Amino acid sequence: MTVQFRSSINGPHLRGMPIVAQPTEGLRIGTNRIGSKWVPGSSGKYLRIDSPSTGEELGYLALSTRDDVGRAVAAADASRESLRKMGVFQRAALCMNIADAIDRRTDELARLLCLEQGKPFHTEAKAEVGAASLGFRNAAEQMKWLETAAFPVADANKRAFSFLQPKGVLAIITPWNFPLGLPCLYYLGPAIATGNTVVWVPAPTTSLIAVALMECMIEAGLPDGYINLVLGDGAEVGDEAVIHPGTHAVGFTGSSATGATIARRGAGKPLLLEMGGNGPTIVLADADVDMAAELVGAGCFANAGQICTATERVLVHKSVHDRFVEGLIKAAEKVRMGDPFDPATTMGPINNATALDKMLSHMADAAERKASIVKGGNIAAGLPTNLYFEPTVVTGLTRDSLLNREESFGPVAPVLTFETDEEALELAASSPYGLNASVFTNSIKKAFFYTESLRCGIVNVNEKSCYWEPHIPAGGAAGTESGLGRTGGRHTLVEMCDLKTMTIDITR
Repeated sequence: MTVQFRSSINGPHLRGMPIVAQPTEGLRIGTNRIGSKWVPGSSGKYLRIDSPSTGEELGYLALSTRDDVGRAVAAADASRESLRKMGVFQRAALCMNIADAIDRRTDELARLLCLEQGKPFHTEAKAEVGAASLGFRNAAEQMKWLETAAFPVADANKRAFSFLQPKGVLAIITPWNFPLGLPCLYYLGPAIATGNTVVWVPAPTTSLIAVALMECMIEAGLPDGYINLVLGDGAEVGDEAVIHPGTHAVGFTGSSATGATIARRGAGKPLLLEMGGNGPTIVLADADVDMAAELVGAGCFANAGQICTATERVLVHKSVHDRFVEGLIKAAEKVRMGDPFDPATTMGPINNATALDKMLSHMADAAERKASIVKGGNIAAGLPTNLYFEPTVVTGLTRDSLLNREESFGPVAPVLTFETDEEALELAASSPYGLNASVFTNSIKKAFFYTESLRCGIVNVNEKSCYWEPHIPAGGAAGTESGLGRTGGRHTLVEMCDLKTMTIDITR
């Protein structure tokens, strides 16, 4: 049995995507980096990558097999002792060198990210390159100052200490929505800082940018085998990385369905899972409605809604509904789609057809339930591909609507109403996710009430749901479908380490 990585968040299954035996000459070909070598996948097949922004052919990925994963695990295992023995400050210096290498290639990386993922060059792609270098810088600094403890003990002749040790070889599987920044912030920077080697499986639709990142890391002096890149279908290579006996822990960001399967397949290994989100934004009667509408719009339409912490559903007090929706429509009208390299462009396309189909099915469900599409609702006309979707506002939804219960992952703002705090919390709990939420209110009492009542990892007050800074702990709440463990700053570093205790008798 293999894991079926078909989610629109981790990366679509390869069924229906263009796979060829011979790439077009002159285009970029992405290959694995295993140990000291760039090697094509052993399947003999290549996945063609077309730009969601322009429709042009960007290049090809050499698809891998389970045997390729085995070779990557062997390379990571052979290198892990040298990385473990490297001093913390030396590992931090290596992370800083990688950050510098990323910064030197900002425009090149941002251009490829823009074309392959779809985000606009000036307003989003360059910022993500900055987040990638920040991921290595943060991990370097935080690891240098991460303290452990000495423990008082009953025996006066004994001392007890704790210290952190790397887990070993990490299997890391990353998504397509932030294919450069997220791997660096969540996994790769912290892995090197903590002394873990890596087998990295990126989402197939955005693997060319992963190859470019590997080039940066090698340029910065990353020793062979510390990070090994394996390209291909998650149903094969992702599954093998999870179940392989030579990987000691698993890190995954992606859909809840895929994450649950990984948890079963990787049972017994330490797991760090950030999964789906559909966190509510709650606008109370006493909120600054104009501010709320502006920030909710930003949370809905940033990265074309393709953020696990995006504002996926909005619960608005009935007394301010009409005014809020007017403001939300204005926010949607400010969004600009078009040439991804035009500084005026603020929103790009959906990354892939699988993700678009899911969002369209949610829109069809809303129409069947007689909801009102008050803004947008269609594939945008006159643009290079049919993956551009209009910024959309939908009202008149019920709690049973798919736009309320499931993660849509597109530029849609679904609006529901409530009249009491109890009703708002019931609506919030009608979706099984528990990643991020936000609350708009001018009452400190209400801010704490909702923060303590909502079952999720982060509650942002008077701020969009996707606000986050990389040192802040993030992750899903227990009992929800949003994951396990915490990423962010020192929390990620601790997740990637074993806490070891030493006792010693000072008299012997």
